[in-house]
Amino acid sequence: MTLITARTGIGSGLGRAETKENLDKAGRQFESVFTGLMLASMRKAKLADPLFDSKAIDTFRDMQDKLVAQSMAEHAPMGIGRAMTEFLSRSQPDLNAEPEKVAE
Repeated sequence: MTLITARTGIGSGLGRAETKENLDKAGRQFESVFTGLMLASMRKAKLADPLFDSKAIDTFRDMQDKLVAQSMAEHAPMGIGRAMTEFLSRSQPDLNAEPEKVAE
């Protein structure tokens, strides 16, 4: 349930962080976006003029960079997504609690 404040009429959107799985997914997505921005920034720092340059090549390179960023975030993360996830989970006390074990 998302609470809508009377002051702004806009929900905070924090309902998405209610489960550990959602928080982990957000961390992976953040890692992917951050890595994509880093790759884009590296592409802008051209050391020389390219031999072949066109909009089609730029579009293809952008799509390739997006897939590389997603793959890097999933298989070899830098850790910024995990750091963000840990930071956000501190504000959610019910996510930090250990699940109670049922006695058999």
